[in-house]
Order: sequence, then structure tokens, then C-alpha cells
Amino acid sequence: MFDWYVFASFVGYLVLMLGIGFFFSKRQESLGDYYLGGRRMNKWVVALSAQASDMSGWLLMGLPGAIFVGGFSEAWIGIGLLIGTYLNWKIVAYRLRCYSQKCGDSITIPDFICNRFRDRTGVSRMVAAVIILVFFTFYTASGFVSAAKLFTTTFGVPETVNIFGAQVSGYMLCLWAGAVVVVSYTLLGGYMAVCWTDFIQGSLMFVAIVLVPAIVVCKAGGFAATVDQLNEINPYLQSLFTNAYTHKAAGFIGLTSCMAWGLGYFGMPHILVRFMSIGNPAEVKGSRRIAMSWVTISLAAATVIGLVFHLYLQQNRLTLADVGSDPEKMFMIMINGIFNGGFLSRLFAGILLSAIMAAIMSTADSQLLVSASSFSNDLYKIVLRKKASNKELIAVSRLAVGAVALVAVLMSMNTDSDFFKVVMKMVSFAWAGFGAAFGPLMLLALFWKRTTLAGAVAGMVVGATTCFVWKFVLAADASLVAAHPVFALYELAPGFVFAFATTVVVSLCTKKPSREVTDEFDVVAGLALDKRRQSISI
Repeated sequence: MFDWYVFASFVGYLVLMLGIGFFFSKRQESLGDYYLGGRRMNKWVVALSAQASDMSGWLLMGLPGAIFVGGFSEAWIGIGLLIGTYLNWKIVAYRLRCYSQKCGDSITIPDFICNRFRDRTGVSRMVAAVIILVFFTFYTASGFVSAAKLFTTTFGVPETVNIFGAQVSGYMLCLWAGAVVVVSYTLLGGYMAVCWTDFIQGSLMFVAIVLVPAIVVCKAGGFAATVDQLNEINPYLQSLFTNAYTHKAAGFIGLTSCMAWGLGYFGMPHILVRFMSIGNPAEVKGSRRIAMSWVTISLAAATVIGLVFHLYLQQNRLTLADVGSDPEKMFMIMINGIFNGGFLSRLFAGILLSAIMAAIMSTADSQLLVSASSFSNDLYKIVLRKKASNKELIAVSRLAVGAVALVAVLMSMNTDSDFFKVVMKMVSFAWAGFGAAFGPLMLLALFWKRTTLAGAVAGMVVGATTCFVWKFVLAADASLVAAHPVFALYELAPGFVFAFATTVVVSLCTKKPSREVTDEFDVVAGLALDKRRQSISI
């Protein structure tokens, strides 16, 4: 039966998001406004926007699903992400904020790379833009799959729906509905709309992800009782070093793969642009504290969700098969089961379920905007229309948002592929691609004066290529992995190492950067040193 109360909550939430988009659509006066909010975002908005756009539906679906199956041993992914988040805020945020403004007032990551190395050919800008478009298409597709799972589970959409006499797949209908919602308000408001909606969505996600597992734990009799009951269900569920499903010890390859997730942060365009947009560089420290508080509690709560879903099933005398056999839907199932009373209960359930949509939208909108900016500012303007006006570039950006979303939806429609129907798999691949292609380069560009343009381009190409080859050729060959287990390693780790080494070696083998480039580097390094001295004196 269709739940109109939950539907009303969803509609109210979506209307609010679209309203914010419409409001900010009237305030876009330049490319800097549309792509970067005019570098005037406050620390709270930047912090929650960065983390909300980071976690996506993966936080409420992918990670809990992995924890449910593998137990606490899968929490190493969260530990790696926590460390990576801190280091990204600590060592990259302030310097990138200063450097991107000092370096030609760069408004996109490809823009910064091109300006940093004085690339008059535009090759680095184009290579970076292509990488962003490719991997963000995969990432955006994961968001649309999450939305489709959310709608089908929440509203009980059947496998086929009759529309004007034609039988349409319910899953496909929900897939398109999610894409339309995300694209609509991204098109309207640009960066400021994305950041402010992410701020609201991050707050909503935080409430939902903490409240739901807390209710299950209380129903089980408290923390101690929860631990005892989980041990009875499976003694390996709470082991940090033993997989609950295979009962095998987590080996070096597995632990390294999980921890390697943290390396991805240094190359995430949709997170790095948040650092570039903060109004006052001095607020980076406060923003970091807010972000770290949010992400620490959220990752811990997501881990608990994956564990206590075992208790939820036991409390309600259910099996995973009874609720659809898809552990990535557990958060929705728990909300619908816990808040299944009257009018107010179902309205509240709708608000909490909107948190999942918030997680999906907060990442997908950021990805679409960064993809659009890369296409219009770093490809269209450089290759096709060098004299394009700001108004024309914003229009092209909006067309690019629609184009990337369309390709992502078409990819998501391939439900016969295990890769395209599992959120975790698509997210992990896109995360690896960005981390390997941009992570080493960003660190070296910010902290090593000797980095050259040739090294930058070579590093990006090697990082991105390694991820594709490792994922779809080497790791996909079961016999090769059996003979050489190292190929089971998460592709981000080898991609990052190879890209870092390539950038260093090629830089050392090519001509030193010009005096103009090194002087600018020294100025930014001096700003960072002054900040450190002020911090120590305080």
C-alpha cells in the first residue's frame, strides 16, 4: 500500500531543496559565483558541505552493507577514511585555499593545475577535465542507483508499473525520478545552492544516522546487552581482525586495501573545491574541527547500523531474505519497521528516509557541478570557444550537467551487471580513480617546488590508467589473483604509488620550473609558515 504520509515528507523535503536552488539562481553573477560561491562560504557551510558531499549514499547504504556481511573487520575502511579526512583538512586545505587564489584566482581543480605550472598549451587542463568527467560519471551513477533503491523500498514500487497502458520497470522509473530531482536544483543554483543544501542535508544525515541505531540498541537492553547478543549471533561480528562471513583473518592485502581509502581524499575534486571556496583562510582550522566531529560520529554510527541490523532482524523474527536479500537497503528497512505507527510516526519516518536522499543528493549535485565546470571551463572554453562569455559558459555548464546525468542514468540501467547495481563497487572505483590521478599531484604541487608540468601530466595519466587496468584486467582475472594475491589489492593503492613515482621521476628528468613558478610557490609557502607561527604563538 502506498504510504502518503512518507510521500508528503519526501515532497516537502524536495520542495525545500528546489526552493534553495531557485533562490540562489538569482545570485549568480560570474563564473566564480556559479562554480565556487565567490570564495565567501563560512566555516560551518564548508565543513558540513565537504563531508556531506564526501559520504553520499555510501555512508547509509554501502558501508553498513559491508559491515553487515563482513562484521567489524570492514570498519578498517572507516578508519582509513577518518585518517584521510583529518590529513586532508590539516595539510591540504589552508595551502590550497591560498595557492588557488594566488595562482590566477583558480576556480576549478584543472584550472589550478594549469595555472600552477603555467601551462600555456592547456594540455594539463584538458587531461584533468577528461579524468573528472570519466570518473564522476561512475560516481554519479552510484548515486542514482542509491536513489532508485531508496524509492523502490520506501514506496513499495512494484517491479512493473502501468503508465498510460505501457508496462514500465518500477526500478527504472525510480532511477529517472532520482536523476531529475538532483539535476533540477543543481541546474538552478550552482555552487552556493549545492553548499547550502549540503549543509541542511549533512545536518539531517547526522540526526538520522545517530538516532536509528540508538533505538535498536535501547530495545536490545543497552550497549552491554547488544554486545552479548551480537556475540551469540556470530562471535566474529565484533572482531576487528577476522571476517565475520569467511571466518578468515584479515590479511595484509585486506587491511592495506581498507586503509588505502584514506589516500583518496587528496584527489577528490568535489571536496578540494570546498577548501578553495572558504571566505577567510583563517577559518580552515575551525572548519576542520567541525568536519572531524561530524565524520567521526557518522562513520561510527554507520558501523553500528551494519552490526545492529542483525539484532533488528532477530527482534522482528526476520531473515535477510524476508526483507529483499539486499543488505544495502537495511537503513530504510529499519526506519520503516521502527516508525510504523500512526500519522506522526510515518511523517517522522519520511523525514528520516529523506536523510538517505540527502546523502545521495549532497554528493551527486557536487559531482555534477564539478563535472560541468570541468567541461565548460576546461574543455569548451579552451578547445571550442576561447572567447566565450561568462553567460555562455554557465549555459554550457548547465547543459553539461544534463549530459553527464544522462550518461550516468544509462550506465545505471545495466542491472545485469554486478558492478552497476552495487553502490559500493561503483563508489570504490570512482574513489580510486580520483585518488590515484589527482592525489599524488595535489600533494606534490602544493609541497614540492621541483614538480614540473610534464611530471604532472604523466602522473595523472598513469594514476587513472592504473586504476582501469588493475580493476578490469588484473583483478578481474581469478586465476591471476589466485597465483598472485597482490592483484586483489584495492586499485587505489598501486595507482597512487605509481602516479606519485611517475610524477617525481618525470619531474626530475625534465627542465626545472621557471623562476615565476618557484617564486609564487615560495610566497604561498611563506603564508603557510606565517599561519603555523601564529598558531603556535596563540
